[in-house]
Amino acid sequence: MSAAVATAATESGPAQGGPRGRARSWPTGLRRGAVHASVFAALMLTWWGVTAASLIDPLFLPGPAAVWQAFVDANTCHPVNETSSRIVCGAQNYFLWEHLLASLQRIAIGVSAAVAFGVLLGFLMGTMRGFGMVLEPYLNFLRALPPLGYIGLLIVWFGIGDVSKIWLLFLAAFPPITMATIAGVRGIHASRIHAVESLGASRWQVLVHVVFPSTLPGVISGVRIAVGFAWTTVVAAELNNGIPGIGGLAYVAGTQLQTPLVIACIIVIGLAAIALDSALKLLGAVAVPWYGKAKA
Repeated sequence: MSAAVATAATESGPAQGGPRGRARSWPTGLRRGAVHASVFAALMLTWWGVTAASLIDPLFLPGPAAVWQAFVDANTCHPVNETSSRIVCGAQNYFLWEHLLASLQRIAIGVSAAVAFGVLLGFLMGTMRGFGMVLEPYLNFLRALPPLGYIGLLIVWFGIGDVSKIWLLFLAAFPPITMATIAGVRGIHASRIHAVESLGASRWQVLVHVVFPSTLPGVISGVRIAVGFAWTTVVAAELNNGIPGIGGLAYVAGTQLQTPLVIACIIVIGLAAIALDSALKLLGAVAVPWYGKAKA
């Protein structure tokens, strides 16, 4: 009887308010949100405390209020200063959202071209061993080059307009997409292809119904990496004549010692990158819902 009582107490203990029972009563999403909110609050409090105590010169690290005010000013029309009646709108004659939209358009064009060309080349290199063996060293060479290494050459070839910027973003996004596609094609189990061929499938049917679906998860992962590379390259792409552009605005604001606006641009760039990555992650979950669940 004592054993039965102990078993009942063990089973009912966590549900009645024990530590484990309380932890399990919180949904995973709420717990994750609470952790993120707590970390964010701690970071903001630390930032505010450091700046309020004047431990760092505001020129190098302005406070959260100054950064927020710079963000508001960059999205509204306001007087030039407290003593002037002249009204300016946004920053560098554009609102911040217009700068962000201009950069997003450049990234969209550059990455879309990289997806179209990189996936096609990756399929060819993955399915044709000789072709891949010849081109892979050149692809690795391009992947190893930093964007700033050829931005000057692109300006000489295409000028300081959007064409050179889009080319730079394309060259930043193209290698990871191609490499991911090659890895996806070469990682397909040969048994899948042999099984379909034994049922009488043609080479085209094998490519459409086996190779492409099996490669799609890797392609989506490569696109996510490529978009991240494109965001890290956007400031370099917009160093010259980058207005409107969020990277160009950050650069110009830095040269003018407008540190609050620089930090506001950095935060916007980071949040936009997180939003894009989340959208691509959701797209991957919709496009390949079977990924990670199907048996080999």
